[in-house]
Amino acid sequence: MTTTVDLQQIANEIDNHIRSEGSGYLAWYCGIASNSQKRLFNGHNVDEKGGWWIYRDAGSETSARAIEDYFIKKGCKGASGGGDSATRYVYAYKVTVSTRE
Repeated sequence: MTTTVDLQQIANEIDNHIRSEGSGYLAWYCGIASNSQKRLFNGHNVDEKGGWWIYRDAGSETSARAIEDYFIKKGCKGASGGGDSATRYVYAYKVTVSTRE
């Protein structure tokens, strides 16, 4: 079971990754999925080898949605309401000319 500490750790890891890239939240997209790799690399067309991306298992749909909402409020692109009851992953990627939001 995911705890508050785990959620904070996940948020910190994603936040650190976004900050290390340097372009800021507005250049990033945050979402949720039941299969984060399929969503990132097929759905959003993120470059698996050369792109900036991160995903984490939040443990539950509720936790994934809470982290997604946190990053959208910080300025990341994306919108709440996606995913389904099997959703447990939260992901973020840097938007580029080749990605699809």
